[in-house]
Amino acid sequence: MLVGIVGAPNKGKSTLFSALTSIDVQIADYPFTTIKPNVGVAYVTKRCPDSELHVKCNPKNSMCTDGTRMIPVKIIDVAGLVEGAHEGKGMGNQFLNDIAAADALIIVADASGRTDANGNQCDGCDPSKDVSTVTGEMAEWLAGIIARHSKELSRAKDTASALSSVLAGLKVSGTQVSTSMARCGLASSGNDWAGSGAKKFAQDLLAESKPFLVAANKSDVPGSAPNVERLRWAFGQGNVIACSAAVELALRKAVRSGIISYDPDRRSVKILKSGIPKEQADALGYMIRFVGENGTGVQQIINRIYLDMLDNIVVYPVEDENRYTDSVGNVLPDAILLKRGSTAQDLAAAIHTELAKGMLYAIDARKKMRIAKEHVLNDNDIIKIVSSAKQK
Repeated sequence: MLVGIVGAPNKGKSTLFSALTSIDVQIADYPFTTIKPNVGVAYVTKRCPDSELHVKCNPKNSMCTDGTRMIPVKIIDVAGLVEGAHEGKGMGNQFLNDIAAADALIIVADASGRTDANGNQCDGCDPSKDVSTVTGEMAEWLAGIIARHSKELSRAKDTASALSSVLAGLKVSGTQVSTSMARCGLASSGNDWAGSGAKKFAQDLLAESKPFLVAANKSDVPGSAPNVERLRWAFGQGNVIACSAAVELALRKAVRSGIISYDPDRRSVKILKSGIPKEQADALGYMIRFVGENGTGVQQIINRIYLDMLDNIVVYPVEDENRYTDSVGNVLPDAILLKRGSTAQDLAAAIHTELAKGMLYAIDARKKMRIAKEHVLNDNDIIKIVSSAKQK
């Protein structure tokens, strides 16, 4: 799975990317700082089951700190998008092509209201326009792709199948195409794909295939609270998270310098060094108060989009169901994200294709109970796969 960080220039996209990944990227207060997409690894956080099971985990594919399992996920930060991008303005189609492979999007808006939809400085701008500009340009881009194939689509006996072929590179499934066609009242064949119906369909298909979460960034700026509420009114309470990428990035840098310890899930910051210069101490004091009252929202964003919007669960595969270990004794070695509704066989396939091919059955390690290949897994399950093939 891949999540894209998108938005108009100068909204804090690259700062958010750096805060999530601890990768230093070029950050500046002018448009098009990001030219080539930045790709990195962020971490979904979940409470590790090791304390519940009275064992000490030894993670291999993830990390665990103070009982919090950190599971790596992939994100991409692409060039800023401006009005008219689908016509080639700004970074144009490069931006749009860069997000084609994304499963979901984080759209960054400036909750301070101090930049317009194109990233230029202003006072009292509506951050809702930041979001509608991005979604509108994406819809125009997708509608343009469809319109270029309008003749063949109009002649197709099975439009859903033909559309799926046209949109094969955009991570759009046939089921999503059929669902959007039905919602838009489009017939299975004979539609006019060069008209306004294409744009309506494109808007619906984007919402279906690339759900988005709004990061209401710069929420630490005084006066931003009404704009956060404006965004929530426009795009839904659960689809908007107030955040401060700048505060989160500063805290993570302080952690790397050994100045503080920081737990974003618990909103806890502790100063570890004495004798800090007054200016730095004052800044840390402000950030500690802000985190205690609000949290930076950054970790919440990645958890919300991967666990809730993309509807994933975390499953722990083991080889010894009694000790919860792999073959060499690592306790709870791996944490694997799977779509809700996945089966034990899906878990085997996520581990190794040969393991899935030779799978016989599975064992629920908590209950010490044999389960079938078709058994639907639950969040936090600990599962042993029994297969004629060896785990690798």
